[in-house]
Amino acid sequence: MLSYRTPVAKDVLDAAARLHEVAIETPIVRSDLLDEITGAQIFVKLESLQHTGAFKFRGAYNCLSRLDRDLCPDGVVAYSTGNHGQAIATVGRMLGMPTTVVMPSNAPANKVEKARVAGARIVHYDRERQSREEVAAELATQGRFAVVPPGDHHDVIAGQGTAALEALKRLGKDRVDAIVVPCGGGGLSAGTCLAVEAVGSRAQVWAAEPADFDDTRRSLVAGSRQANPVGGASICDALLAPIPAELPFSINRRRLAGVLAADDRAVRLAMAFCFEAFRVVVEPGGAVALAALVADPAAASLRGKRVLVIASGGNVDAALFGAAINEFAPRPQA
Repeated sequence: MLSYRTPVAKDVLDAAARLHEVAIETPIVRSDLLDEITGAQIFVKLESLQHTGAFKFRGAYNCLSRLDRDLCPDGVVAYSTGNHGQAIATVGRMLGMPTTVVMPSNAPANKVEKARVAGARIVHYDRERQSREEVAAELATQGRFAVVPPGDHHDVIAGQGTAALEALKRLGKDRVDAIVVPCGGGGLSAGTCLAVEAVGSRAQVWAAEPADFDDTRRSLVAGSRQANPVGGASICDALLAPIPAELPFSINRRRLAGVLAADDRAVRLAMAFCFEAFRVVVEPGGAVALAALVADPAAASLRGKRVLVIASGGNVDAALFGAAINEFAPRPQA
């Protein structure tokens, strides 16, 4: 078992050097209509076009490529609702490391299959009755494994921060007033906060959550980590962590400017908008930042500002995506 520490800004710079010419430098796109709708100047970074279809590749590669193989000759155990698992499996195959991924029994079938095809051994658990952390820890006792969580690891957080770092360097650190990122366990938002510090930007960092899984918002209000209620549902499967991860929250509680939220209808609308405006596929969890920027009244404070939005992933079930597109498809004029 590895010992984890709180990452710092320099870790994001080190991660960027390690990911150079390994990760895809994903595009940043704009829409005049989106600017009109939000009253802000919006830049959308399409991490949905990253390897494995999500920003999670960044953290997985930064972490696994640094592991001491002598300490984990049996490979890596990870737990994930989908995107982290796919990333761990893919990076493990790249580096020749065996991988085991603990996934909910009701995880999207396409995400489970992609992790399996990439070479991972899949172990299912019941997210309403079992702790994924405990299941992973038990598996790790069966050999000499490294446990790589989706949020509570300094190298994972630092790797996730490279998405915002890349955008800030490309756009100019003084040309971005705020960054809005999807938030489940909080690793992406924490890494983004560190990236802002790393380049000396003054940009605010806002997290965005599904309306019924707003554990980070409630945790900031309470001053301690608050769990999501058991049995809740959202189409944002990538963001359904049971509670904010400890390391990310230690950063987010001090540095986040605030938290926005969006319900499932707003998320579907954002997915359809991304398809119509940019001709890209964005999954529900990946679209929540854009959805919240449009739908949450608290986003009014960002009007008139230059805002970077991270569309964090594109691994969506085809039927769900098709339904969202059809629901909001432009109708021909009579």
